[in-house]
Amino acid sequence: ASFGVMAKAFLPPVKKQEDMIERMVDLAGIARKDGMMALEGQEVPDKFFEKGLQLLVDGADEGKLTVQLSQEIKAMKSRHQANHQVLKAWVDLAPAMGMIGTLIGLVAMLGNMADPKAIGPAMATALLTTLYGAFIANVIFTPMQNKLEGYTEYEVVYREMVVDGLRNIARGESPRNIQDKMLSNLPPKVQEKLAEAA
Repeated sequence: ASFGVMAKAFLPPVKKQEDMIERMVDLAGIARKDGMMALEGQEVPDKFFEKGLQLLVDGADEGKLTVQLSQEIKAMKSRHQANHQVLKAWVDLAPAMGMIGTLIGLVAMLGNMADPKAIGPAMATALLTTLYGAFIANVIFTPMQNKLEGYTEYEVVYREMVVDGLRNIARGESPRNIQDKMLSNLPPKVQEKLAEAA
């Protein structure tokens, strides 16, 4: 399980907020023109979006939509938190294992005190395990943990934007208003780029 968590740090699922907003605006136009039933079978970028869209098609009002999708977000955060705890355990464990290696090396060195020439190399080897432990914790696992936490934050924001967009569609807001509201969540440079494309 821990190796699966580590793999996610290197191969995160890529979801672009800009693509999602563009699709949301298209769907808002379809819903306004042809009604909610016209949204059935429409392609969307991801499963969460698809689930929310299906709720709209099935007649969920804004309140039900918000409650159900918010529960999904909460469950996702819990799953991700469990993954973060796995990496945090490795961050804590690696230096401890390095220290244990040092103690074992020192015990072996003290058992060989009769040979003064062997003390230096044995001491160096013993202390090296502490260095390895610190290296693994701080250079490998801590950055991985930070990366995963960043992906979780991005995913939460992405999903909350999906919920907001679908709620606006449920209220019958115009595609233009929905676009303006959703773009306000993005960095200014991305907003400018999308405005130029529009």
